[in-house]
This record gives sequence, structure tokens and C-alpha cells, in this order.
Amino acid sequence: MTLTIRFATAADAATILRFIKGLAEFEREPDAVKVTTEELTAQMGETNPPFECLLAEDEARPVGFALFYRNYSTWTGRPGLYLEDLFVLEEYRGRGIAGALMRRLREIAAERGWSRMDWAVLNWNAAAQSFYRDQGAKPLTAWTLWRIGKE
Repeated sequence: MTLTIRFATAADAATILRFIKGLAEFEREPDAVKVTTEELTAQMGETNPPFECLLAEDEARPVGFALFYRNYSTWTGRPGLYLEDLFVLEEYRGRGIAGALMRRLREIAAERGWSRMDWAVLNWNAAAQSFYRDQGAKPLTAWTLWRIGKE
């Protein structure tokens, strides 16, 4: 395997959407994805896009992605990196791709002077929890994720 990790461009929107849908299916919410390729393309083409994305490729074949955006910590007074999605195709799991994406995300945060990385993990996803612990992460057990949705 020849793994490369690069920043996605607007031309990669269809690939990103395939990964988003793959993650939604894995997370048992296949009908939750509403975004379109056209919306992702437009958003990624903006002067200040709402997210950035890394693509992991094996000899130019996209095999995984990490979609993230900048957040802010009032306690540190600095921006941070919020990892929205991390996904690797099933047939490529266990080959270090997710770990490589996480290392690159840490590098990006450090290069930009950002104070930390945050993300959410489903309670039932023990494999992801184990993976993140192996990366040096710890769950924030005193915090509960809350949301108000459009519905």
C-alpha cells in the first residue's frame, strides 16, 4: 500500500459525499445525510469554507477521509480543531490509515497554533473508543453533547 494524505478540493466533493454516506450507514443513520455534491462543491469553493477535509489515498484511490473545522476555546483563548468525521473504507481498516489521518490532523493543529482537538464518538462504538484511546485521547465523561435542530 502506498498511502498519501492530501487536502481535498472542491473537485473531490463527490468522493467526500460518498464517505459521508458510508459513515452515516456505519452509524446506522443512512437516511440522515441531506447534503448534496453540489452543496459541498459550492461550500469548498468559498473564500472561507465552513470545513476542510483530508483525503487518504492508496495509489490515488480514495480510501478514507477526515473532515474538520476550526472551533474556539475560551479557556485557552485559542482556536482548536473539531473533527466532524473520520472514516476509512471497511476493506482498508486495520492498515494504519485512520492513525495516519489523526497524526496529520495533530500536525495541522500544531502548525496553526491551535490548542486542541475535539470530536464526538457514539456510545456504542467501542472500536472507535479504543482507537482514540490508543491515539492518546481521553473521553470527557463530565460533558454531554447537546443539540437543537431545525426540526
